[in-house]
Amino acid sequence: METMEHPIATGGEGAFAAAVPFLFLAAALMAYVVAAVRQRPGMRPWSRWRILSFLLGIALLAGAMLPALMRYAHHDLRGHMLQHLLIGMLAPLGLVLAAPLTLLLRTLPVGGARYVTAVLRSRLFHWLSHPLTAFVLNIGGMYLLYLTPLYMLTLTNPVLHYLVHVHFLAAGYLFVWSIAGPDSAPRRPGMRVRVSVLFISIAAHAFLSKFMYAYNWPRNTPHPLQQLQEAAQLMYYGGDVAELLLVVALFARWYQIGSRRAYALPAQARR
Repeated sequence: METMEHPIATGGEGAFAAAVPFLFLAAALMAYVVAAVRQRPGMRPWSRWRILSFLLGIALLAGAMLPALMRYAHHDLRGHMLQHLLIGMLAPLGLVLAAPLTLLLRTLPVGGARYVTAVLRSRLFHWLSHPLTAFVLNIGGMYLLYLTPLYMLTLTNPVLHYLVHVHFLAAGYLFVWSIAGPDSAPRRPGMRVRVSVLFISIAAHAFLSKFMYAYNWPRNTPHPLQQLQEAAQLMYYGGDVAELLLVVALFARWYQIGSRRAYALPAQARR
């Protein structure tokens, strides 16, 4: 089965298209570092660990966008699955734990910070950032991609191919943020809801990878059987690693909040 040559492999406009993601990543990293250095007066110095976390997230995205991996992913489902893990599961962890929204609020003028806070308090944002909504967009997007003809369409449509990557990043970031984000969020659901949604997500991700392995999905693709099964295995075990890191981040955040509340109590109440 023939597929359209990946734009990166054609040179010219393809080479320019390949450079665009790196320009965006470099701009995002520069903006984050500048914001960390130039906060409003009176703010505590920004954590170096946050900066390293953001740098790691950007580095993972850059690795996923390397031309060699892009070409490999276009012709081999294992490469595509590796990209999916980097863009949709691992890089969002680094970016979210860097708390960019908190840094933005500490950098903007007071008027701008109030506007951002108003958006965070809106019903639309509350609905969009709810763990259940993020779960549907994240895991539901995977089911839609691999169990419908959508994946095959991405092999012949470069625009759709890039849009899928954008969705992976946005949905993965939203899901990680809704579960374990360190940024303050009004009306964020409690630990029971977040833990429940997280473990449902883990089960749904594992089921999809096992289903793909057992029944050779996605169907009607140029990929041989062994490649399909190895990609499903990579999805299963790589997802386990990313989800374990997310569980650790969630409970570390829970412990941190509990410790702060305990030390905020009077000494007699603590005893």
